[in-house]
Order: sequence, then structure tokens, then C-alpha cells
Amino acid sequence: MRASDTARRLVTRLATLVLLVAAGCGPLPHADSQPAPDSAPAPVITPVVLAEIPHDPEAWTQGLEFDGSALWEGTGIAGKSQLRQLDPATGALLRAAPAPHDYYGEGITVVGDRIWELTWRDGVAVEWDKATLTPVREAPVDGEGWGLCHDGERFVRSDGTDRLRFHDPVTFAETGSVTVTRDGIPQAALNELECVDGQVWANVWKTDTIVRIDPSSGKVNTVVDAAGLWPGQAGDSVRVLNGIAHLGADEYLLTGKKWPSMYRVRLEAR
Repeated sequence: MRASDTARRLVTRLATLVLLVAAGCGPLPHADSQPAPDSAPAPVITPVVLAEIPHDPEAWTQGLEFDGSALWEGTGIAGKSQLRQLDPATGALLRAAPAPHDYYGEGITVVGDRIWELTWRDGVAVEWDKATLTPVREAPVDGEGWGLCHDGERFVRSDGTDRLRFHDPVTFAETGSVTVTRDGIPQAALNELECVDGQVWANVWKTDTIVRIDPSSGKVNTVVDAAGLWPGQAGDSVRVLNGIAHLGADEYLLTGKKWPSMYRVRLEAR
């Protein structure tokens, strides 16, 4: 056999081997590949406005929650943060107390005769007595505090990232977390929270969007497009949508930072 025939057969065998390996391994992933999207995008709904209620235009709203009779609001800014009780029908301020130690107040949630409030970067959550509006204790928190709600069994916290974090209802110790995705893509900037019927509603910071999250999977299953809810917002990067209070059934109160109004709306989640 001539040397040229031997070389030709060797090249042929090597080519066949490369094809077999490529067929068995499949294509390599691209370095910039994104997570595979869910089978169907989350439906987008718009709020149906039922009423407009006055709101303090100086309130830097961080948390909003209705406990069945009273409306509670937590406001921010270090040295100016307050826990407030409002009249849910008129928006009138009934009581207010300053955050202790000049903390920068964040999200709040009501649990029985107590109200829990996050702080932004102070590393604590404050437990308040609802009747006297006085702080009774503090619990350590690892990381930033943004939004807070209670689902009946545990606390759910946001920290501005794409994660929801779960906390023990007594000690406030973190017990787990889940990554939130919208259509297969991580959804960051989660802010004020509201727990309703096993789902978590979250404002997306600096947007006109609210998302509803299944906390068992982290998947966004409904998106609220609230663009134009308060016409005066008009893209203002400071006075942004932030405040969700469940009133019952499919009715909610929505407001924002330094908004002059709250809006009673219907959110018909699909």
C-alpha cells in the first residue's frame, strides 16, 4: 500500500470520529445564552380604578397594608421615617410614630396585634405594638430590607434583588429563599410586597409594573401594567409606584412615593 493511501484512510477515519463525537455531545451552549423561557408569557392586566382617595404628598411610602379596619403605612428617609395609621376611606392621618434610632424605614406587615417593619440598611427589623404604636423589640436581618408581608405562616422579604426571602414568624431568622423569574428571566428590583391567598404581589422598583409571584416556584404568573395610574407621575424617577394594600376579594389600594392620591382598584388576575 502506498504511503498516500495510508494517509488518506487515516484522514477519513479521523473525520468520521469527529462527526460521531459531535453527534453524541450535541452543540455547546453559547457563552451569552439566557435561561429558557416558560412555555407561555405571564398575562398582563391593567388596574380598573374604582375610586381616588387623598394621600399625603410628602409621604415617602415604603409599605402599605390594610388589617380589616385600619390602613397602615410605613414611610422612609433616615431621621424622617414614620409608622402611620390612616383612615382607609379618607386617607386622613390618625396617628404617627417616628422610627427608633433614626432608622430608614422600609416595608411593613401586620400580624395580629403587632406590626413588623424592615429597615433599609440598618440590619434590623422592628416589631411594633399596634395599640400603643411603640417599638417592643428588634430582630437582626442579614442584608437590605425592602418589602415585607406575612403569608399566614412566615414572613416574606424582598431586598431589591431577584429573590424572595422567607423568615421565621417568631425569631425572624431567614429560613430559605427563591429566585423570581418572569417568562424564564430573573426579575430583579422587587420592592414593596403584599401576600394574598398564597401569592405575593410585588412592586418592581422605578417602574409602573406590579408582578404576582408564586412563592413555591418563584414564577411570575400575572403582570400589572399600572402606567398612567397617577397622571402626574409621568416618568418621574423619584415619585414612583410603591404601595399595595389588599382590601378584600380582588380590590386593592395602590399608591406611590409622594403621590397625592391612593387608588382603589380591581385587579382581575387570570
